[in-house]
Amino acid sequence: MLGANDGLISTASLVVGVASAQSSHQAVLLAALAGMVAGALSMAAGEYVSVSSQADTESADLAKEKRELASNPAAERAELAGIYVARGLPAALATEVADNLMQHDALGAHARDELGITEVSLARPLQAALASAASFAAGAFPPLLAALALPRPFLTPVIAGSSLVLLSILGASAAHLGGASVMKGAARVTFWGALAMGASALVGRLFGTTA
Repeated sequence: MLGANDGLISTASLVVGVASAQSSHQAVLLAALAGMVAGALSMAAGEYVSVSSQADTESADLAKEKRELASNPAAERAELAGIYVARGLPAALATEVADNLMQHDALGAHARDELGITEVSLARPLQAALASAASFAAGAFPPLLAALALPRPFLTPVIAGSSLVLLSILGASAAHLGGASVMKGAARVTFWGALAMGASALVGRLFGTTA
């Protein structure tokens, strides 16, 4: 949702700004295409770097935990039992659970219960980068399609209006999925989208030149 919002707001704002500068239809279309490609790649690169850093941290934590298990297993067993006691298990049962888990998969038990690392939550940089790029491109596609299909005089009002409708739908959907107020979610993202497009249109009108 966030990536789609970014793609929609940034690309629609770019198109509206360039169109407000009285640029040619070809220039507006090129701006929309360049904005979608640049934004998607930027999102992918940022996400890849961020999640790669997270993956490096996870690898370092797991390597440290592996060394500690090899050098002092008794202390690690006591540490694991202490975690279960803190979660509400009686000390005897916590010790029994820790013993059984240590025998089965000591590193996996500590990764999950001490470090909070599971197979499902492991950082996957490439997957995250592709997902971010795809979500941004999906959000950027409607204004790009409109720039391709619409006659030059209709670009600004149709793209601005349709983008605000789509933003309200995305905002409401995100709020619904998160259990928040649908109206508030829709209004919030629509407001910022309108502000971004309005500011871009103003810049285009003030500083643009006829192409």
